Amino acid sequence: MQYGSQSPTLGREPLLASAQTPGMSQRLSESSLASYDQSHMSHRGPASQASGSYASFSSGNRFGPTANIAPTAAAGANPSQSIPPSAYAPAAHMDDDDDLDDHLHTFTAAERKDLSTPFDITSWRGWANAITLLTLACGGVMLFAGYPILAFYYGDNSSSGSNTSGYNLGGINASGQYPSITGLPSLIDPDTPTDLYTRTGFDGNEWTLVFSDEFNKDGRTFYDGDDPFWSGMDIHYWATGDFEWLDPSAVTTQDGHLVITMTQEPIHDLNFKSGMLQTWNKLCFNKNVYFEVNMSMPGDTLVGGFWPGVWSMGNLGRPGYGATTDGMWPYTYDSCDIGTLANQTWANQTGPELTLTTGSNDGPLSYLPGQRCSACTCAGEDHPGPNVGVGRASPEIDMVEAQIILSEQRGEVSQSFQVAPFDDSYQWNNVSKNFEIYDESLTYWNTYLGGNFQQAVSGLTRLPTEIYYNQPGTNKQFTTFAFEYQAFPNKREDGYIAWVADGKRSWTMYADAVAANDRVGIGRRIIPEEPMAIVLNFHMSNNFQAVDFANLVWPNYVRIDYVRLYQRTDLGTLGCDPEDYPTADYISRHSEVYANPNLTTWEGAGYTFPKNSLIDTC
Repeated sequence: MQYGSQSPTLGREPLLASAQTPGMSQRLSESSLASYDQSHMSHRGPASQASGSYASFSSGNRFGPTANIAPTAAAGANPSQSIPPSAYAPAAHMDDDDDLDDHLHTFTAAERKDLSTPFDITSWRGWANAITLLTLACGGVMLFAGYPILAFYYGDNSSSGSNTSGYNLGGINASGQYPSITGLPSLIDPDTPTDLYTRTGFDGNEWTLVFSDEFNKDGRTFYDGDDPFWSGMDIHYWATGDFEWLDPSAVTTQDGHLVITMTQEPIHDLNFKSGMLQTWNKLCFNKNVYFEVNMSMPGDTLVGGFWPGVWSMGNLGRPGYGATTDGMWPYTYDSCDIGTLANQTWANQTGPELTLTTGSNDGPLSYLPGQRCSACTCAGEDHPGPNVGVGRASPEIDMVEAQIILSEQRGEVSQSFQVAPFDDSYQWNNVSKNFEIYDESLTYWNTYLGGNFQQAVSGLTRLPTEIYYNQPGTNKQFTTFAFEYQAFPNKREDGYIAWVADGKRSWTMYADAVAANDRVGIGRRIIPEEPMAIVLNFHMSNNFQAVDFANLVWPNYVRIDYVRLYQRTDLGTLGCDPEDYPTADYISRHSEVYANPNLTTWEGAGYTFPKNSLIDTC
């Protein structure tokens, strides 16, 4: 260690060596400091030439393990300027904890006096402290109270631009939607006209707008995580034998519309790319909804093959993820009977007779594996809840599945309710009291009733030609499609589903259309009470209509002007995890199945169906 290094500012030098004990030092008493002549500390010059070396002077020696017991004058010091004996008097503050080598935090007598002065708010220091505290308090109040109030009243809330409150502060999604409280997505698009916030339902009651997306912000993207409500799929929809790969890049917003583009290009060993949006596990409705879209169709009415779709499915199944729908889709069932079993037959597979003989080609009615989470589930088995006595599943309601009537050169839309278990011959109870058709010149029964994996309660409605994108003459126009349904858990026979095509009611089915069927030993299929998510897609498959590859035109487009949801809020709820039909915990416990589209069956994912009390020992 080098001693005698240059001292800090004069008047702050606190240490002088003690002659009493090696390795120790004493602090000058305040009285000594007061009487000390500054001239005794004036030496900063070089050491004596006789020494042959250079050393700087310190007013007090620092004693360490190698220090001399008796301090001596510094090299070159005049003996007459030696330190007075009074400097070695016992220090007045031996018990303080000042760092002996820390000049910065060792105070002079004047500084000690300043620190010991009582606080006085009328002093400059008091005013500075008070103003600082007041500023912090006002800032906190403004942040948590003032800003939300200003954000509510400031600006044009129907705008998606820079004059919108909260713009560019991180609370606005790509659609321009912004939350009332920053950080929470807005369910109502501010571009939805306020006079559309309510409507009169087909039941005569007032229904309230609970969600809308007007798609007015151009350039939106829908990759996973881009949007709070919609997710673009990145999968091949193998279950329906589709020719296209579904890719998020095929979906965007343009000219105030959602646009799903199908192109002919190589992708993932397929030759076509298109898109699908889902709100799965993000936005769901249950027990009732009026779900409306305004859209235009792809292609024209001269060539068949495009398959645009707008539909909903229960949140316990994820469309395109086969293992999640295995034993879930299209069940809509809360009875404990043969309808929950594999193939819809007794355990020994000897009957009922109509189940064995009225299916496709007069064969078995069902190839379904049984309802995975039925009302027959044994206690303690893997079940979504709220208890094992509630039948859970993933039903489907289709608003739009469009195709071309080639013989008429006109488009039509299939509007359906997909159900399981099945009626014999897939024939639902179509007596007059169980349905209504509002214009028989436009709407008629679908001859497709179902197959081994689904039963379809379906009507077909003719469409105007001007809504097709490539139609000669007037084209590219939009029209409205919708469905309204209500489920009544305590009075299930009162439920219904009503459809709208081209802005008019097309047909309605009532709950008794799929009531109990004693001929095959099954109970009522119920109007969906599950939380239901939305699906928008543009597909192409021979399983729906033969694809005319030679004459179809690519690229082609499905365009949707808006999506709006209304509910009777006294009866229905919005959300994917309602208390009476929870899904979040079940999905979390099987997260790998809901994340992997390559898993096609529940067993293939490493799970087994829960025990069923009809055939297993509980």
